Amino acid sequence: MSAAEKTTLHSSTLAVRQAVERSQYGENSEALYLTSGYVQPSAEAAAARFSGEEEGFTYGRYGNPTVASFEQRLAAMEGTEAAMSTASGMSAILMMCMGLLQVGDHVVCSQSMFGSTIKLIGSDLAKFGVQSSFVPQTDVDAWRAAVRPNTKLLFAETPTNPLTEVCDIAALADIAHAAGALLAVDNCFATPALQRPAELGADIIMHSGTKFLDGQGRVMAGALCASQQLMTEKFLPVLKSAGMTLAPFNAWTVLKGLETLDIRMRAQSAQALALAQWLEQHPAVDRVYYPGLSSHPQHALALRQQNGLGGAVLSFVVKADTPELGRARAFHVLNQMQVLSLSTNLGDTKTLVAHPATTSHGRLTEVQRQAAGVAQGLIRMSVGLEHLDDIHNDLLRGLNTLASVK
Repeated sequence: MSAAEKTTLHSSTLAVRQAVERSQYGENSEALYLTSGYVQPSAEAAAARFSGEEEGFTYGRYGNPTVASFEQRLAAMEGTEAAMSTASGMSAILMMCMGLLQVGDHVVCSQSMFGSTIKLIGSDLAKFGVQSSFVPQTDVDAWRAAVRPNTKLLFAETPTNPLTEVCDIAALADIAHAAGALLAVDNCFATPALQRPAELGADIIMHSGTKFLDGQGRVMAGALCASQQLMTEKFLPVLKSAGMTLAPFNAWTVLKGLETLDIRMRAQSAQALALAQWLEQHPAVDRVYYPGLSSHPQHALALRQQNGLGGAVLSFVVKADTPELGRARAFHVLNQMQVLSLSTNLGDTKTLVAHPATTSHGRLTEVQRQAAGVAQGLIRMSVGLEHLDDIHNDLLRGLNTLASVK
């Protein structure tokens, strides 16, 4: 498929059609190439391919046809020139930071980002001389004020995990570019089915393919989407040296998951909105966080950036007078479930429910958790495709008996 042809096709079409060329066997479903090495036609060709002067696969750590199909498809769906896959979402963030940053550089991040992201950038990279500032996700002025002469990267997650805070991507892109920096956006929650950050000025889009891109909780995967120049000059050298390579089977699994991404995200978003509206009315629930609700502080911005949909993830806080009671009551709701899955993953066709304060954000300090708004009574839900009545009834086992937890 030519570049001109790609620009005329919708994202849902690219999700089932974009891939490397078929082999000589004419397979309709993309092939799974399980090989660690490649036989070269000549010594001269091998030298040219390893030096980058000629296209061609050389070694499994550097590239694979199945992996290339996944990368081409994701880039086409995000509207970027290229994509590069990794073994997980966190390894994609590590590759981005290793490719762009060095001692003395500064990063500005949302303080509401995924707990492991905060730990990696705020603590682990600090050991290697990378400075960082964490600001309120939705405060554009705070982002602007945090920029320093040595700022090289602004990194936002929208919507955030787990409070679904939404940032103004275009505004942050303007701030980054005015400072000579790049803007990276974690697009895991919305996916390109709902939101394409590159169209709003983002330079890099990060994905944990483990989540909605796969869609059925089967494999780990990650990716960066950006310009071909960034891929070639910044990220590919890191991938070749550090080897955070995506396995071909995992790439093939997520590649096939992309084919149903659009219909899954629309169906699961509709489920999540109905569930969020129902939870808002329950007397045991103190607050619901979901961009599709009119009560969400960034509701209008979210719908404008996300194709009019709120996504498939919501969080809610159970009523409690103290953090200790909040935790006990959240645990009670989780422990009473018989149908839904108690799991820290998200993006599955099965509804997954978790307690962020003790799982995804458990490695943060209490101060960091409070800054991110992760209360002990907070429960996060990645809404799947079960019948809504069954989701309601499973939650009611705990919600309707919270008074017994004192």
